[in-house]
Amino acid sequence: MNILIINAGSSSIKFKLISMPDEQLRCNGLIERIGSDEAVIKYSSKEIELEEVQPIPLHKAGFHKMAHLLLHPKHGVIKNTDDIKVVAHRVVHGGNSFSDTTLIDKSVKDKIKELSVLAPLHNPHNLEGIVLAEQTFPKAQQISVFDTAFHQTMPIKAKKYALPNEMYQHGIQAYGFHGTSHKYVSEKAIAILQKKPSKIISVHLGNGCSITAIQNGKSIDHSMGFAPANGLIMGSRCGDIDHSILFYMVNDLGYSMEEVNKILTKKSGMQGLTGHSDLRDIEAKAMDGNTDCIMALEMNAYRIKKYIGAYTAAMNGLDALIFTAGIGENSSKLRKLVCTEMEYLGLDLDHSKNELKSQDIREVQTTDSKVKILVIPTNEELEIAKQTFGLITKQ
Repeated sequence: MNILIINAGSSSIKFKLISMPDEQLRCNGLIERIGSDEAVIKYSSKEIELEEVQPIPLHKAGFHKMAHLLLHPKHGVIKNTDDIKVVAHRVVHGGNSFSDTTLIDKSVKDKIKELSVLAPLHNPHNLEGIVLAEQTFPKAQQISVFDTAFHQTMPIKAKKYALPNEMYQHGIQAYGFHGTSHKYVSEKAIAILQKKPSKIISVHLGNGCSITAIQNGKSIDHSMGFAPANGLIMGSRCGDIDHSILFYMVNDLGYSMEEVNKILTKKSGMQGLTGHSDLRDIEAKAMDGNTDCIMALEMNAYRIKKYIGAYTAAMNGLDALIFTAGIGENSSKLRKLVCTEMEYLGLDLDHSKNELKSQDIREVQTTDSKVKILVIPTNEELEIAKQTFGLITKQ
């Protein structure tokens, strides 16, 4: 069974065609920096590996490029759209409505649209991908896997806000995100630790960033909350902020609520601090002495360190710290900043191991470190394929 996985982020689309149940990867693609005149398109299969740079102004254009690559007469992996039996979509926000992998129908799409106000950088793109996939692959079943599902195990004391109780009844709570990634890498870490119970912190660092406390394989706390906006400093999102600032921006500085929302989600984070949202550009400029970029990296690492301390306290210990996703896997600089002066918590980074480039799972702690420091490449698409295949075979 061919399962096409579509994972749309705020400025990227990852896609993979995976044959199940043998888990064979037939092709792999990434379209990043969407919205730029220099979007990067990467595509690989057994026959070819290519990289192109071209304008991709919107996610819709990126989706059409993806379909073109899959169907290409020379290096495509399908002959016609009927070869795709299942399309599985990563959907960021499922609220309390979806705790499992779900077959998409009109009611599911309506709920995804309704929840777009809580995930404005993601759910609209997820929904657009679903609609386009229905048009492009009309005979395929459309499946959704929700990022919030893994965090359904968070206890009430972690997910409830100190607001009047009726707010909780209205669904105002912390939901948690990047759950597919955190689940996948934490299971890999548990296998490495070969121990139960386990206490793990997973740090997902990409354009969106989050950190999860995982005890005995279950999410017990998470940095993102009601929407994927708070917590760590992200590419264009500010993360944690004093809510009084919002009222000040509206009442004293004259911004509308719409403008405030745009500033917090699209013009803040590393973008607001440096003028760049891509960490590769920021690290390069920091190396050249750009003080804004240097400070932004230090702020980013400092925020992560605070969460590591808090979650270690919440679990009364720590067995492993995971770095994952594009930045977590590739930025030795940020890993070094995070792990410096963390010996008190048992974290001792081996700087030589940390600098090594690899696509494999690797340990980068010293032999004396009490806590394992793991770099685990995430594979959200494979996790989505497994969950999707499980749902299909139960039907």
